[in-house]
Amino acid sequence: MKSTIVIPNYNGIRYLENCLRSLQTEAAYVIVVDNGSSDGSYELIEEKFPQIETIRFEENTGFCKAVNAGIRASKTTYVILLNNDTIVEPGFVQILENAMEKEEKVFSASAKMISMQDKEKLDDAGDLYCALGWAYAIGKGKPEKRYQRGYPIFSSCGGASIFRKSILEEIGLFDENHFAYLEDVDLGYRAQIYGYRNIFVPDARIFHAGSASSGSRYNKFKVDLTSKNSVYLIYKNMPFLQILLNLPFFLIGFSIKALFFFQKGFGKAYVTGLFHGICLCASKQGKENKVAFQRDHFGNYCKIQLALWINMVRRLFL
Repeated sequence: MKSTIVIPNYNGIRYLENCLRSLQTEAAYVIVVDNGSSDGSYELIEEKFPQIETIRFEENTGFCKAVNAGIRASKTTYVILLNNDTIVEPGFVQILENAMEKEEKVFSASAKMISMQDKEKLDDAGDLYCALGWAYAIGKGKPEKRYQRGYPIFSSCGGASIFRKSILEEIGLFDENHFAYLEDVDLGYRAQIYGYRNIFVPDARIFHAGSASSGSRYNKFKVDLTSKNSVYLIYKNMPFLQILLNLPFFLIGFSIKALFFFQKGFGKAYVTGLFHGICLCASKQGKENKVAFQRDHFGNYCKIQLALWINMVRRLFL
């Protein structure tokens, strides 16, 4: 088998069994990484799916540390990350593998994520990142039938994507400073700095419940972490001159987000997250993970910058 499916799990017993059953016809190894669940989901795996490899942490270590443990344990050409609140359609693995084998410069491929609550609506068709400092899921809430063709994306959603392990070993795994949220955008960004591509594969389909671990689309925990990581993402991947070039856009983007979250009742969490992000950038662990500028990558930085500008407009049409 060419792929290992890594599923991070934290108190996901409501969804986990259906997810694992949907994978029984797929030709891939499966590793579930349990983040200190207390709801019996780890015991469920031992009882009903004893053939599945499990890695268990005593506490919730976050998405990044969990999937990194699964990636390190895998011994296959590809690693597929899959949320525990998903159900895959038959052939999911093979379709993703076929897409990867067409071009060696493709680092990752994102599957089509469809809402489990409304199967005619899209949840994610790949992710984009723009010069406003915003990351967003393409097509979220729109008719899934509109997204039948593949295309280049900025990054693949960590909820249902395939990654080339050899490139992960070259550019590094998920940055555990993120804990959760935007870590997949950070990884896709880093891959592009190194000259690799990310794509959307519409024929690989999964159904996604959404917000199974954090509990809702917006909550204090999620807003704080996302805000923090949005600052860190910029600092980590952009050289200083590129940050200056985009600074006017960032000021606009972060101001709009602040107004949005104040209206939603999460303004304090958003501003607190920004402060936490600045602190992370200034910290030893933040500085250690900053991507060092290399002259050989200058052309890649130019391509990324062009994409950041284009994606501000592209958001209006996707």
